[in-house]
Amino acid sequence: MSKVAVIGGGAAGMMAAAAAAECGHEVSIYEKNEKLGKKIYITGKGRCNLTNECDVEDLLRAVCVNRKFLYSAFYGFTSQDTILFFEEQGMKTKTERGNRVFPVSDHSSDVIKALSEKLKRCGVRVFLNSEVKEIILKEDSRVSPGAGKRVCGVSLSSGETKEADAVIVATGGLSYQATGSTGDGYRFAREAGHQVTKLSPSLVPLETEGGLAQQMQGLSLRNVEVSVCDGKKELYREFGEMMFTHFGVTGPLILTASSQIQKKLEDHPLQMYIDLKPALTMEQLDARILREFEAAKNKQFKNILGTLFPAKMIPVMIQCCQIPGEKVIHDITKEERKRLAELTKRFPLTLTGLRDYNEAIITRGGVSVKEIDPATMESRLVSGLYFAGEVLDLDAVTGGFNLQIAWSTGYAAEEGSDEKI
Repeated sequence: MSKVAVIGGGAAGMMAAAAAAECGHEVSIYEKNEKLGKKIYITGKGRCNLTNECDVEDLLRAVCVNRKFLYSAFYGFTSQDTILFFEEQGMKTKTERGNRVFPVSDHSSDVIKALSEKLKRCGVRVFLNSEVKEIILKEDSRVSPGAGKRVCGVSLSSGETKEADAVIVATGGLSYQATGSTGDGYRFAREAGHQVTKLSPSLVPLETEGGLAQQMQGLSLRNVEVSVCDGKKELYREFGEMMFTHFGVTGPLILTASSQIQKKLEDHPLQMYIDLKPALTMEQLDARILREFEAAKNKQFKNILGTLFPAKMIPVMIQCCQIPGEKVIHDITKEERKRLAELTKRFPLTLTGLRDYNEAIITRGGVSVKEIDPATMESRLVSGLYFAGEVLDLDAVTGGFNLQIAWSTGYAAEEGSDEKI
């Protein structure tokens, strides 16, 4: 029996610990928080979109950065394996639109409960409120070429030292810092000689200028199409849901857009357009507006817009299309009607920046995967040192894909450690 120390009790850490314990190793998780899975608890608005029920090639296509690196991990532990794992723990799942998988209960706490009970059955020792300050390394000429050091334990903030034959770093990134994600894993990696790529928030809400979004704060839009352009070049286009906030925009469409436009937006503002009626062509929309106008010829413009737009949006549409709200419908010109139709199909907002890590679902950047074995998650520089989950330079779009990265890389790290120790 060998000793495995897992740093971090999140998704990747718990998966790695459970799998290593099932192989007969003596496994300990060191979690700095007072409980396991704090970030899992808040994912998916408390429902936990734990994976995406699709084939491996679709998983890979959803990855934004270093997708080739995940080939072995995804084939080694697929989304179907994830579903089966939780079903075997007694947690029923359901699949919703977009192949998103959730607990039947809609409670993320059930995901944490399933993992925690699995750890208990496997004999994993869980140390809460236990912060790892340092990974202890020793020079070892017997290790594989290119790796001159070997893991021999961890040092805790309490002053204790714990021996270990393998250490799995699953500390997460910098996102949702209230859950304890303070970048410790990046420090451990650097201290072991690893490169850490540029870090930035990803899958994050976006800020806008001009105050239009702020006037509609709290309004959610469904079945709209959002596009983002840099001048004449379209960077992103997708159909789905979004919401206006006190700072700008958020929601599934916006979070996914943030991962696609991040680099450009860091350089300069970008233009975003919302198609409020994507099911209609411009001609069909104009005909629809004309019918509404014909049925209410003697009403004021502001009083018929409720048939076309949500109430919170009406003052903004009046402002932007530059038709006086008190104007009687029969006095509205063809050019004004055309302006309303164009605004409906292409409502503009100027994006000015990303929100910070406290609102980001994941961190972009991390431990360079060039220095990690993709089949085992083991460091190429230090024998017995493994990395899993968000601490690595890997990220994907929304829809359960980032948690699947955690499950797959956590499982791969266990498989790798089992082969070596």
